[in-house]
Amino acid sequence: MPTKRTAKKKAPSKPGKEPAVETVDYSKAEINATLDATAKIGLLRDMVRIRRFEQMALVQYQKEKMGGFLHLYIGQESVAVGMVSLLGENDHVITAYRDHGHALAVGMGMNECMAEMFGKATGCSKGKGGSMHFFAPDKNYWGGHGIVAGQTPLGLGLAYGLKYKGLTGCCLCFLGDGAINQGAYHESLNLASLWDVPVIFVIENNGYSMGTSMERSSAYKHCLAHRAEAYDIAWDLIDGHDLYEVRAKTQAAIERAHKESHPTVLEVITYRYYGHSVADANAKKYRTAEEIEAYKQNYDPINVWRDRLLSEGILDKDGVAKLEKEAKDEANAAVAFADESPYPEASAITENVYWEVDHNTPAGQTGRHFFND
Repeated sequence: MPTKRTAKKKAPSKPGKEPAVETVDYSKAEINATLDATAKIGLLRDMVRIRRFEQMALVQYQKEKMGGFLHLYIGQESVAVGMVSLLGENDHVITAYRDHGHALAVGMGMNECMAEMFGKATGCSKGKGGSMHFFAPDKNYWGGHGIVAGQTPLGLGLAYGLKYKGLTGCCLCFLGDGAINQGAYHESLNLASLWDVPVIFVIENNGYSMGTSMERSSAYKHCLAHRAEAYDIAWDLIDGHDLYEVRAKTQAAIERAHKESHPTVLEVITYRYYGHSVADANAKKYRTAEEIEAYKQNYDPINVWRDRLLSEGILDKDGVAKLEKEAKDEANAAVAFADESPYPEASAITENVYWEVDHNTPAGQTGRHFFND
């Protein structure tokens, strides 16, 4: 059996500081060398769309058009876009409450996402889930979960279902650095290793959990992903501002899942510009304004990728401006759509809770699912 372990890696530096230097040119990795100009521009378009959607969502939240919390993905766009761009027909995605970026990356529309945050019936979860609970089963996207690390056993289950059915696929299970100390995550790692489940746990390490630095909240030797060695699971570190590196290292994990049915833990060093949520009043107290600005100036994933395409001659400044205008117009249209959409009827409160019950399937009548077939 092939070994599950990878070589130890030196952890990238804290966000906002100079990252660890690597000599590998990931643009030459096979998965990236096959990218044509259209695909590369498409990656930039996807990141810009997420950024503009999030900025517009913030404006609407401040206008009190949304209830509950709002966890923005601004600064982390390259992670969702880069990883999702590699997925195939039988690959799945599940994430936590910072879910807008992943939702748009898998192909969900701005209209249904904005309407959901407005609590409208035209939302992706019929207005019943809100910001933290976007779902699109038709796109193999399973949320959107508000319980810290609650999605990790569900991601494990999705991947186990693929293996049980004999399908070649995997599940990307995203979590934050604050979730890696939860018992559910460690229980999931244990089962993933014992049963060789094709799940990829992606730690989006934006440095501060809710508001406490990684150094003060987590015990670790090399990095958070290094804990995977205790479970005999392969792991790797990724500098998340570089799309080429994100794609190259994620592709290795996907191939491990597809070809060997082995799990992987990936830790991605990334950064969020705003607080844990918009309600985080201390966002600029547990980190300095200089740190935030340093990341924006030097490592903003959209700027890094944009400059790469400009230097490669794939795109010019007019092309960039066009992408930004299109994304801004789409976000504005999504707000108009959400404003004009109706609220759900009170009578619909018990609908869309269990799909099998709503559709009167045998599973809905008996409680037995495909494991009993």
